[in-house]
Amino acid sequence: MPHWLPRAFVLALALFAVYQILSWAVLRVLTLLLDVLIAFFLALAIEPAVAGLARRGMRRGPATALVSVVLLVAAAGFFFALGSLFAEQVSRIVDNLPRYVSEVLRWSNQHFHTDLHVDEVRSGLFHSDWVRGYLRNGARNVWGVSVTVLGGVFQLLTVALFTFYFAADGPRLRTVLCSMLPPARQAEVLRAWEIAVSKTGGYIYSRALMALISAAAHYLFLQLLGVPYAAALGVWVGAVSQFVPTVGTYLAGALPLLIAFTVDPWSALWVLVFIVLYQQFENYVLQPRITARTVDIHPAVAFGSVVAGTSLLVVVGALVAIPAMATLQGFLSAYVKRYEVSDVSFGRGSRGRRRGLGRWLSRLR
Repeated sequence: MPHWLPRAFVLALALFAVYQILSWAVLRVLTLLLDVLIAFFLALAIEPAVAGLARRGMRRGPATALVSVVLLVAAAGFFFALGSLFAEQVSRIVDNLPRYVSEVLRWSNQHFHTDLHVDEVRSGLFHSDWVRGYLRNGARNVWGVSVTVLGGVFQLLTVALFTFYFAADGPRLRTVLCSMLPPARQAEVLRAWEIAVSKTGGYIYSRALMALISAAAHYLFLQLLGVPYAAALGVWVGAVSQFVPTVGTYLAGALPLLIAFTVDPWSALWVLVFIVLYQQFENYVLQPRITARTVDIHPAVAFGSVVAGTSLLVVVGALVAIPAMATLQGFLSAYVKRYEVSDVSFGRGSRGRRRGLGRWLSRLR
């Protein structure tokens, strides 16, 4: 046996044990790491507002608290408006459910020559084994749902706490990180940090501005059609279409279509036409003008980054994909040297192509 084999065997076992321990630890704290990542990007997003208040003489702690309270109040108002809308719609559907069932049964009896009655359907539905099993499973899952809700609240509090610390102690955090690096690296880290703050803040600012414009436009159109809850629906369309990546537009337009359909099917058709036309206006006119000086990222790159982020980190990756890609693009544009491309013409016949190719090869020599 070679003299190095036992030592190599022990070293391999030790490395395997370390790998297993690290894998176990990472899986246990993965949720915390995702919360820290979300909090970091939220802190970058509110950094311009906090820094602006700090330049006006307010301390960073109270400035961060003020910005956080304003955001929490806005989010609470948004969810309260949507919650009231959802509760009223559910109550209306429950109140009108017997009439809906009667109309469906009457239509079925007229067109399919059936003999169905409301009382028979009701008794058969509530005495079926499927409904009883579903109710029993729902009663058993009440505790699980409660635990999930409490876990979600605790996770939101964790994200809020880390966001406050990252924003309030931003300069000190940068100082601590840079103190561990040589001077040459310190300049690069500070440059990357400034780019991340600029791109993330610009992304949030541009999205908030487009959400405001979208909410106002949809509110005016829904109010013109006489669709109920036009203000809440406008806020819903503006917020969801801008801050939910990829599928936000479809989720945002589904609720106004449903509410308009309960009023009049033709109103729902007009709402659909308006949503499609406004989406084209936003994509080709509004978004390029607003994001040109803030994010400045190509739509194809943004879509690819969202898909990649969703594949890696699901919802968290979808939310932070565009700011992260914009930061990376800004960092590369600051440090990667660009050269002018030679004007080679390939569209003027074979002689023009040969002359252009000859000039290009001569320049390469």
